[in-house]
Amino acid sequence: MILLLFKPLEIKQQISKEVPLFSISSFTMHELDSNGLVTLMNGKEATKYANRYTVQMMQYIDNSKKFMANMKANNGIYKDDIVYLDGDIIYTREDGLTFETQKAVYDKKTSIATADGDFVLYRDSNRITGEKLKYNNSLEKIESKNVNAVYQLQKSNK
Repeated sequence: MILLLFKPLEIKQQISKEVPLFSISSFTMHELDSNGLVTLMNGKEATKYANRYTVQMMQYIDNSKKFMANMKANNGIYKDDIVYLDGDIIYTREDGLTFETQKAVYDKKTSIATADGDFVLYRDSNRITGEKLKYNNSLEKIESKNVNAVYQLQKSNK
């Protein structure tokens, strides 16, 4: 008789929606140390969550290594010194080395940029296309798969 009068409660699960700490538009963030500018990040709009920034029309500059690296993308996430880039990415190093891709990850601690998809890398008239780029800015080392390169040989001074 008790079972007929009391029905079990239907408990609806609530989906917890993450609430941003703040949102800003047209911003520039500078990270400085005793030697000067270390990092610059700017964008059209940014949202700060407890553990990351999400940025639209992101530009991220790392000036902490030998060669300054400048990265631009349609969207980016900055979390724990790692930059996740998405859409129309252009990575330019201060000496002119540039690569373009659609998705990339840059680890500030190791200065390694990786792209899992197709990429185009160039400097002056030298051009490399391939897949799965791993570029170490500190060691100036590039690893890739399915590489096709056009390289202009320099004349010897001998």
